[in-house]
Formats: sequence, structure tokens, C-alpha cells
Amino acid sequence: MQSDAFFQAELRVGRVVSVEPFPEARKPAYKLVVDFGEGLGEKRSSAQLTDFYSPDDLLGRQVVAVTNLPPRLIGGFVSEVLVLGVPGEEGGVVLLEPERPVAEGVKVY
Repeated sequence: MQSDAFFQAELRVGRVVSVEPFPEARKPAYKLVVDFGEGLGEKRSSAQLTDFYSPDDLLGRQVVAVTNLPPRLIGGFVSEVLVLGVPGEEGGVVLLEPERPVAEGVKVY
């Protein structure tokens, strides 16, 4: 049985264009700006990626994100998209990303 809610989530690929520390977050995180191309433009995200990624590791990297969730206020920062990852074997979050470069804003099927 398929869930209609699953198909309502819009997943797109974007490129990280800015990374800043986020000391106000309860758990270690970065403030990201992700470019989703002409259709969506740049969106902000709070991302708990500090265990495996430095700001230099993230800058320019393509990521997969849910782009149609309502914005959330996190530590005074408005997070507009949810960058996706999976738990690492030793904790932390491992990013989901395309295997090869793709156009920014492309939908994930």
C-alpha cells in the first residue's frame, strides 16, 4: 500500500553555496544556503552535519533536500528546506547526494 503523503514530498537537488557555523542551535549544526536553480532559487537550511563535514567539504557540494515543507524557526534562523542524510554507522549524519553532477533544481524520482 502506497502512502499519499510520501508522494507529496518534493525532493530536489541543490548546490551548497554558503556554509556558516550555527552556535545558537541546540545540537551542532551549520547554516546552509542551497541553490536550487531558476525555479526555486536559493533556500536556507539548518543542517546537523558537523560530525563528518567541514564547511569546506560542504561548499559546492550537491545535496538532496525536501523543498516543499513549511519553514521552521530553529534558534532564531528560518530553515526553508530539509537537507537529507542518513545515520552513519558511528553516529552523525551522512549526506544523500547524486552519484554524478546533475542540474540544480532537478526533481528526485
